[in-house]
Amino acid sequence: MDYAVVTGGLRKTYRGRRGRQVAVENLDLAVPVGGVHGFLGPNGSGKTTTIRMLLGLVRADAGTMRIFGHPVPQQLPDVVGRVGAIVESPKFFPAFSGRRNLDLLAQAIGAPRTRVDEVLTATALHDRASDRYSGYSLGMKQRLAIAATLLKSPDLLIFDEPTNGLDPAGIHEIRQTMRRLAGEGRTVLVSSHILAEVEQVADTVSIIGRGRLLASGTVAEVIGERTAAVRVGVPDPAAALQVLTTGGMLAVLDGDALRVEGEPDPGRITWLLGQHQIWVQSLVPQRAGLESVFLELTSGSALDSPAAGPPAAPTDASTDEASGEVRR
Repeated sequence: MDYAVVTGGLRKTYRGRRGRQVAVENLDLAVPVGGVHGFLGPNGSGKTTTIRMLLGLVRADAGTMRIFGHPVPQQLPDVVGRVGAIVESPKFFPAFSGRRNLDLLAQAIGAPRTRVDEVLTATALHDRASDRYSGYSLGMKQRLAIAATLLKSPDLLIFDEPTNGLDPAGIHEIRQTMRRLAGEGRTVLVSSHILAEVEQVADTVSIIGRGRLLASGTVAEVIGERTAAVRVGVPDPAAALQVLTTGGMLAVLDGDALRVEGEPDPGRITWLLGQHQIWVQSLVPQRAGLESVFLELTSGSALDSPAAGPPAAPTDASTDEASGEVRR
């Protein structure tokens, strides 16, 4: 398998009031070429720091990084033309139209002006290209930022929390844009803590917590055979609820049935109810979603366990030592 991004043993610490604070710890990340890769973790888990290191904005204390096989930051100038990124709020001229903003940017980076129309179409902004940027919705502003990254036709797009602050319509627009880009053969690396949104768009994911990799692989591989809950049909749900809760299970009424969460062995539900002459009519496992897996993996106990998922791509074992402090 070819990889767009590979890191090995990546580490970054910052000096704070309470001494050295670890932002990223021994992170092995592998992002396959093509498709959307969700880079997931709670706020403060090290996602933005990792992205900043990949882009040469922050120096790593230790570890290796490669983008399309090029070691970075050493060979970043050789590969940066293949990378487009949105890490912070983009800056555009409010009084200028979306098209005018892109025209100026295309001139600045030496991109052909014909690319402006192409990227406006790719981000579904062509019909609003003549409108002032100040009148754009948040979703449109984010799509214009994506359009700006597309001017140099990059192979890898890196988006850091692109749906923050957007309404459902704006989130839907960004999701569609990412899928369109992936459909063109590009690689989209998107960091987020909004799991439900990423689950709908991502082909592969990496989940981190406290700067460490917890799981990686396709969405199906990461979810695996986990069962989020079991829906139990019984003649008397109220009586069954009392039996199960007394037996130490987490059960709630769910319409004319029960929902039992956190029970790894559904057969135990049947056995416990049978002991009280309550016969189960249906027992339907409900598969876990990415969000429930994420919550399980980022719990305190899980953070002390080794990472789950397939092994990362081979990396250079050398260490890149960095000196000095760089702002966040």
